[in-house]
Amino acid sequence: MTPKAVRVTALRADAARNRARVLQVAREQLAAGDDSLQLNTIARLAGVGVGTVYRHFPNRHALLEALSAERFQQLVSEAQVAAADENALTGLHRLLRFALARALDDAGFAAVLESASDADARTSAMKAELDRAVADLLDRARHAGAIRHGIEADDVRRLLCGVEHAVRSGDGNPKYAELYLDVLLEGLRPPR
Repeated sequence: MTPKAVRVTALRADAARNRARVLQVAREQLAAGDDSLQLNTIARLAGVGVGTVYRHFPNRHALLEALSAERFQQLVSEAQVAAADENALTGLHRLLRFALARALDDAGFAAVLESASDADARTSAMKAELDRAVADLLDRARHAGAIRHGIEADDVRRLLCGVEHAVRSGDGNPKYAELYLDVLLEGLRPPR
C-alpha cells in the first residue's frame, strides 16, 4: 500500500467519524426538543468545523434526510410487505397507518417524505422503491374495484402528508389521526 493510499483511507475514516458525530449531535438536539438543526450550532457542538458539516450536509434538508434514512427504509420495507398482502386494500390501510404513525412521531421524517426534491440520491432511490410498492398495491386494489382510478403512488404520499399536517395543526390528539386517515381511505374508494 502506498503512503498516499494510507492517507486517503485515514481521511475517509476521519470523515466517516466526523459525519457520525454530526449525526449524533443532531439526534441529541432533536431529542432535546430543538428541531432547528442549525448547521453552525451542530458543528460547534460536534467539535468539527462548519465546512466539515456543510461538506456532508449542504443544507438542513440534507441533514434531515440522513437522520431519516433508517426510518425511511423501514417504510419501504413495510410497503413491500403490504404490496405482498393477499388483500391489497388491507395492505394499503396497514401501510398508511404505519406511515402516518411514523410521520407524526418524527417531523423531520415527515418533511423528507413530503419533499418534492431530495438532497441525496439514496433518498430518491428509497422514494422510488416506496412508489413502486405503493403503485403495485394501488394497481391490485384498483383491479379488485376497491379504489378509484387516477390515484397514483405520489398522490397517496401527498394525501398522507396532508393528513399528517392536519393532525399536527390541531392538538395532535391520536383520535384525529384515525378520523382523518379514515376520511382519506374512504376518499380513495371508487365513486358509487
